[in-house]
Order: sequence, then C-alpha cells, then structure tokens
Amino acid sequence: MQTFTQGIKHGISIALGYLSVSFSFGILGVQSGLTIWQTILISITNLTSAGQVAGVELIAANAAYVELFLTELLINLRYAFMSLALSQKADRSFHIPQRLLAAFGITDEIFAVASIQPGTIKPKYLYGMIGIAFLGWVGGTTLGAVAGSYLPAQITNALGIALYGMFLAIIIPPAKKSRGILAVIICAVVLRILLTIFAKWVTGGFSMILAALIAAVLGAWLFPVSESAEQEADA
Repeated sequence: MQTFTQGIKHGISIALGYLSVSFSFGILGVQSGLTIWQTILISITNLTSAGQVAGVELIAANAAYVELFLTELLINLRYAFMSLALSQKADRSFHIPQRLLAAFGITDEIFAVASIQPGTIKPKYLYGMIGIAFLGWVGGTTLGAVAGSYLPAQITNALGIALYGMFLAIIIPPAKKSRGILAVIICAVVLRILLTIFAKWVTGGFSMILAALIAAVLGAWLFPVSESAEQEADA
C-alpha cells in the first residue's frame, strides 16, 4: 500500500498538468462535431494528447481508416520504446498481465518520472501514478467537453489555444539546445505547408505522415548522434 501511495504522490503533478491540457482537448472534441460522451470515451480508451488531437482532426475530416491508423501508429510508436525501456527496471513481480496493464498508461511524463526512480519499479507504484494521471486526463476532458457545449464560442476558442501551447512547450526547449532538432522541426513544418499547397490530392493525415517521416530521415542523416553523445545522455 505504501508503494501505491508513493506512486500517487509522484503522479499528482502529472495529473494537474493533464487536467489543463485535456480540458482543451475536451473543447476541441466537441467543436469537431463529437458528442460529450464520444469525446470522453476517446480519453478513457487513449492516453495520448498528440495522438488524440490528430485523431479527432482526421475524424472530423472524414479521413480513411488506413490514414487514421498510420497517423496514430507514427505518433504513438514512441510509447512502445518507452515501455521496453521501463521493462528493464520492472520488478520480478511484474508478470505479463501487469506489464500489459501498465503499458496502457505509459506516457512521456510517466516514463520520465518512473525512469529516474532508484532501483526496480513495482507494479503498485506504476498503478498509483498511472491511476491518478488517468483521472486527471479523463476529468479534464469531461470538464472541457461540457464547457465546450455550453460556453460561448469566443471563450472556448480562447481556452482551446492551451493545447497548442503545450505542443510548443514540448518542442521549443530541445530546439534551443540542438540545431538538429530545430532543423527537423522547421523541415517538417515547411514540408507540411508545401504538401498542403501544391499536393492537394494528398489528404491531411498522409501529408502529416510524409512530412514527419521525411523530416526525421533527413534529421537522422544530416545530424547523426555519436556514440559518445548517447553515452553522455544515458549517464
């Protein structure tokens, strides 16, 4: 029980951050034509801000299933690698059912907090942290969806900006430290604009996939990470 409580304590700050971000997602979902319950259900069955935003935008645009699948796969693939990395710190009491349950709740923030914990990680610790973060995410979505249905459009539009502010807060700090990351971001943005203007036969989801993949490949080719830099990062 003490381990579970510790996980909750470590996840409170994550839950508070999720509360504000998912509030904006709730507004976005309703504005995109989804009902309150559909918007809430997306947050219950998913725990990925960027993936949910991209998914709702594609749903609103009547995108094909394959387009939606590939977009979500590309955006959320990083969670698979995070889960693999955390599995190296998993306690022996972590059996396959516990691993599958924990993998559902692995996000960037939960991975960051869990990975710096000394020693191994027990299932109850992750359950506590994921549980409180999940409540923050779903709770914020619920409040945002209800607010988006009843508040004036001027207010909901202003509140919806917070979601995109979070994305900027994610990419700007590393871009300041790395020319490679900055170049990849600029390349992806320029490619997305060019595809939107000159390749109108390419749908929004596929243009996002192409821009991200091309920018990532160019970044890996032009700005490779040396082994010494990887060792310093791990240290």
